[in-house]
Parts: sequence; C-alpha cells; structure tokens
Amino acid sequence: MITGFNFDIDLTVWDHKIVKEKDRFYIGILRPDGVRHSYHGVNRNGNVGTLLYVHGNPEGTHQDSIGCMTIADLTEQFIQAKISLDDALRMVQERKIVYAPDTTMQAMLSDRQGRTLIIEPGIGWREDDGCYSLITNYSVLAPESTRPFIVPGDDRYERAAQLLNTYGKQFTVTDAFSVLRAVRQEGIWATRVSFVYSAKEHAVYYVENNHFSRIERYEFS
Repeated sequence: MITGFNFDIDLTVWDHKIVKEKDRFYIGILRPDGVRHSYHGVNRNGNVGTLLYVHGNPEGTHQDSIGCMTIADLTEQFIQAKISLDDALRMVQERKIVYAPDTTMQAMLSDRQGRTLIIEPGIGWREDDGCYSLITNYSVLAPESTRPFIVPGDDRYERAAQLLNTYGKQFTVTDAFSVLRAVRQEGIWATRVSFVYSAKEHAVYYVENNHFSRIERYEFS
C-alpha cells in the first residue's frame, strides 16, 4: 500500500514546517493557537491523513454542537493515532462532520490495509477499497457542486487518474513520485512538499519545493 500527496500553499498566508517525530511524520501548519497542527501526515501505525481546501457548501457550515465534529479535528486525531479508520467510519455515520470555524476543507484518510475514506462535510463520505483512490480541491462525491469554482485548465485529478490506470499491481514509490511530479503546481500556490508513504517499508519519502531529484527518506524505527 502506497500513499502520495502534494501539499500546495501560498507562503504569504501559511507557515509550514516538516516535522519528524518518533511516531509521526507530518507537515506542521502553524495556527493562531501557536501549535503546528498535523493536518497532513503519517503515523507509525500506517494512518495517513490529508486535508484539502474546497469551496464550501451551506450543509457543511461549522456548528458548535455536541453532535458535530469538525473535519480538521477528525483528520488530526486520525494522524495522531487517537482513532482508527473503523473509529472514523463510526464517527461519520453517527455524527455530523462540519467545517472548521475559519476554513472549508475535505479529507482523505487511509490505513495500512489500503482502506481509504473520503469525507466531504455537508455532502457525505465514501469508503474505497479498489486499486486506488483520489482526492483533489473540488468535490469528488458531488463534482457538480464545485465545478463552477475549478480554475480553467486545472485537470490534475483527471491526469492523475489516467496515469494511475496505466499501472498494474507493481506500483512503486518511484511510480508514485512520477504521478505527483506530473500534477505538481508552480507559482504562488506551488507544491511545497510532496510525500509518499510505503506501508511495506514503513517509511516516508519526501521532496520539498518540487526538487524531485532530491528525495529524502524517513523510516519509522
């Protein structure tokens, strides 16, 4: 099981840092509370989680209620190994998943077995167990709801899907980086970090600022 992710941000808006801990590898996002939150990362148990910006919908609006949980909290708890994928599945069925108070995001979670959970607040969720699963900065579950907001020429999702369809069962870390490189972004919202997690190797490979010739490796001991 291999998971890859491109982290694209505007450096004038977001402060990020790669954090390597005994039990976690993550991109720490500095938030107003002074904490570098792990919204994109890998736990040593094989939990991989990512949050992606998406144009919001009214049904996913943040609510401070006991029956609600923010997508940010759910994702971070998963990366911190406070909950399993089965726990996350129960939560999306029993609670209303909403946006955080200050941003609209959707998530993808996966475990060592290759099970994948896509969660879109206000729209729903889907568990995938096929050859591959993809998510991007617009709705996958209800694409028409965010289609008006897609930047002209942004076909990263489609190109990634086409590439993944060309690979067989022998998909490698190198193959994963080939896909991430093909759909990287440049400019203000450039790809700042690309990482690939190999469950078999129990390791994370990563590059910064699109320097795909400089791949580094972090192995969980």
